[in-house]
Amino acid sequence: MNILTIKASAIAISLAFCTAAIAKDMTKSEYKLNKEKISSQYTIDKEACSILANNANDICEEQAKGKEKVAKADLEAEYKPSVDSRYNASVAKANADFAVSKEKCDDLAGNTKDVCVKEASAIHINAKVDAKLKMKTSDARSERIKDNSNASIKENKEMNEARHDANEDKSEAQYKLAKEKCDVLTGSAKSTCIDKAKLQYGKS
Repeated sequence: MNILTIKASAIAISLAFCTAAIAKDMTKSEYKLNKEKISSQYTIDKEACSILANNANDICEEQAKGKEKVAKADLEAEYKPSVDSRYNASVAKANADFAVSKEKCDDLAGNTKDVCVKEASAIHINAKVDAKLKMKTSDARSERIKDNSNASIKENKEMNEARHDANEDKSEAQYKLAKEKCDVLTGSAKSTCIDKAKLQYGKS
């Protein structure tokens, strides 16, 4: 197991302990203390990255930053539970994963790197879209509870629109990824590849 893998495992384990330590219905002082612990842990994690060099160091630092942001977002969701705070926590996780994945792509070059970035971007978009869809679902259900008269019809309409938008965003990301993979080809092979991507994702 290399140093980077060990570091990633250590970060994941310490984050698990940090999350487990956060109690429900915490007081303001407990919230403040947990926030300070998260910041202190980030300082430790960032310092540990100093033994690494080049892109391994960059990846390690992105992991440390991502861990801090996710932990703080999770803390907010625990301290002030709401649809929005849970959504923000999901987005923080998606953003952190994307930052690390994109940094790992820097070890590559040329079209391989471009494809790597597009794959990371597609996963990032999917995660954010799913988080948004989940938020809209929660909002729609809350409205239905408040007003049963027309809420069911309204909820169905809003959810259908949300799912349509989600599918559009995901499809666009997948299309960009497929088209990027065609760039390694030339001539008629590249044209055929792009045409297939357009046909698959409904592009004219």
